[in-house]
Amino acid sequence: MNPLRWLGRRALALLRSFGHAAGFFLDLVVHIPAALRRFSLVVAQIHAIGNLSLVIILASGLAVGFVLALQMYYALVPYGATESLGLIVNLSLVRELGPVVAALLFAGRAGTSLTAEIGLMKAGEQLAAMEMMAVDPRSRVLAPRFIGGILSMPLLAGLFSAVGILGAYVVAVRMIGLDEGNFWGLMQARVDVWRDVGNGIVKSFVFGVVCTAVALYQGYETEATPEGVAYATTRTVVISSLGVLGMDFVLTALMFSTP
Repeated sequence: MNPLRWLGRRALALLRSFGHAAGFFLDLVVHIPAALRRFSLVVAQIHAIGNLSLVIILASGLAVGFVLALQMYYALVPYGATESLGLIVNLSLVRELGPVVAALLFAGRAGTSLTAEIGLMKAGEQLAAMEMMAVDPRSRVLAPRFIGGILSMPLLAGLFSAVGILGAYVVAVRMIGLDEGNFWGLMQARVDVWRDVGNGIVKSFVFGVVCTAVALYQGYETEATPEGVAYATTRTVVISSLGVLGMDFVLTALMFSTP
């Protein structure tokens, strides 16, 4: 086969898939008002997506806080700047590690669950049965999960950062012996609510949109076979993770490029 022809076919197939995914995303957005009118469905999805992800989020946040405090302490000791440990840990978590790591965990736990659930509903012809009964599965099934994922992600990222800061406090103050007042005081004086915490919330919101939309798209468009569902869950983790990392670079460049 002509390499140029093969490359052209691959490029066209990629553009078609991007266009199809964009149309699916816009359709989800259009169905959000209908889902909000059945807010009990959204609340149930917040529980299934967010509350059931708490264990891995809290455990990971605590572990990251422990390790980050130790690493930063050993890095700051040669420069006599250990009093800045609390500030560095806080900024690292609320600006970067909290939203990004929580989003990657969200994609691995909640994203794959959503993909598998929607894929199995398609394989069992439940979505087709809804359409036969004049029930739109996008407003009844997909949109509540989309809203639930978007609302859950900032809350999970905030809890991740809070627990991480608590873990850093335990290591820095209780174990190493740094001054407690200095640990919290410098953090309160130098961390800006809107520029630092607010930007982290915006990041986590965007990551929630990316991860939830990818998970729902992969589940809805998967082949109605066990192998298709398995491949779709793998694609969800890969695409969501790459999307989170790519959007993190773009958002960081936009948020922190100007003083």
